[in-house]
Amino acid sequence: MDDDDDDDDVPQLSSHTLAALQEFYLEQQQRESMKTSQGFNQYSLGSIEEDWQLSQFWYSDETASCLANEAVAAAGKDGKIACISAPSVYQKLKEQDGKDFSVCILEYDRRFSVYGEEFVFYDYNNPLNLPENLLPHSFDIVIADPPYLSEECLQKTAETIKYLTKGKILLCTGAIMEEQAAKHLGVKICKFIPRHTRNLANEFRCYVNYASGLD
Repeated sequence: MDDDDDDDDVPQLSSHTLAALQEFYLEQQQRESMKTSQGFNQYSLGSIEEDWQLSQFWYSDETASCLANEAVAAAGKDGKIACISAPSVYQKLKEQDGKDFSVCILEYDRRFSVYGEEFVFYDYNNPLNLPENLLPHSFDIVIADPPYLSEECLQKTAETIKYLTKGKILLCTGAIMEEQAAKHLGVKICKFIPRHTRNLANEFRCYVNYASGLD
């Protein structure tokens, strides 16, 4: 077989695909240079990119702020807040660092381990596989955003929520999960509608089991 035949077997990228790749890598380089520059806030929204393969979709800045403020108000002075699969709310809470509350993040994505001791690796398939320092009923409020819109995912995440919370629950999930949310967590839908940085196909809602500021 001659060299020309070998060349024919090599897949060629179209000029449009090459241009898109170049744009993608340029954006990555710009983000990395921003991260290494002075004044970069590791807790700012978008400092860790969404990973769609992990069903990650970040809240809009306004929604993340609203949910963080609600959590602080619900937790009370010196309150403890747990964020389960809700990293953008955690990041907003950390922007308020210095206020009278503590927070931890339970997350499958190990990129968030950059946040140190507040990061807890979490896999909803093993809902009670938690470190010993996470004592039962030790959090004033638990905020959770299960990664998948399935009853199995919600039910298993609910086990973790009920184990950790002293009582208050703030759940963010699809509107189609309203019945299952009430069944597994006793939560009711709020008037507040959470938004994401990207438009999602499924309508999202918030659910609580206490008198919140989201109505």
